[in-house]
Amino acid sequence: MPTELLTPQVHGIFDQGTWTVTYVVHQGPGTACAIIDSVLDYDPKSGRTRHTSADKVITYVRENKLQTAWILETHAHADHLSAAPYLKAQLGGKTAIGDQITAVQKVFKGIFNLEPEFACDGSQFDHLFTDGETMVVGEMRGHTMLVPGHTPACVAYRFGDAVFVGDTMFMPDVGSARCDFPGGDARQLYASIQKILSLPPQTRLFMCHDYPPAGREIAFETTVAEQRRKNIHTHEGISEDQFVHMRTTRDATLDMPVLILPAVQINIRAGQLPAPETNGVAYLKIPINAV
Repeated sequence: MPTELLTPQVHGIFDQGTWTVTYVVHQGPGTACAIIDSVLDYDPKSGRTRHTSADKVITYVRENKLQTAWILETHAHADHLSAAPYLKAQLGGKTAIGDQITAVQKVFKGIFNLEPEFACDGSQFDHLFTDGETMVVGEMRGHTMLVPGHTPACVAYRFGDAVFVGDTMFMPDVGSARCDFPGGDARQLYASIQKILSLPPQTRLFMCHDYPPAGREIAFETTVAEQRRKNIHTHEGISEDQFVHMRTTRDATLDMPVLILPAVQINIRAGQLPAPETNGVAYLKIPINAV
């Protein structure tokens, strides 16, 4: 029977091009693993893709003789493309995301005017997790936490004392995620952060991204206790209204992520490229004055 492993092993692979961390969580060499938030390298100038970041994940999994059970997404990312189909082809496993992805698909099907046959039911993924649903990774059990706010479909994954928070929050000196994407909500994000910070103080929190201030090295692991004390946006004593005012004001000053238009189109398809057209080439759409 799967057990509640208290301290699973976590290996983070940082992608410099998108400031993203892909995680492999497991019990040790020779065991099953889950891969969380993979990256497909994409050059916006040429439209070309590469597998440099994903190949690092594959190398780690194979060197440690891990068996891939799940390839997980915390949400439909706007800052990088998912490499889930490539990893699945190389390593096996099932792709999954939170079940609220359907709401995101409906919104962006309209924005991008996608083909009529594009399904907004999440069927592009092998599985959609509901809030509180568990998953089996070999002898390890994982739990899904719905944490909307950055997007309606954000989830965190908890394995023992390790929680993978996606874009819900960042390292304490960076703060929290923006809420101005379609379906984002600062009050929901505040509640989601409080949900995470209600976990035991020693709980390890693993960030999906790091955008370090000048002079600090890349870091992507912290704890509930450290976030409660030091997070510049949500430390203890910050009220919901204070957070919402800060987040709304700050979001109004932010540029869109460089890769939002290609990334969202690919990620709501579970990382699959659009079907090739009659010339054998797949195309992405760039809506004008729509986002």
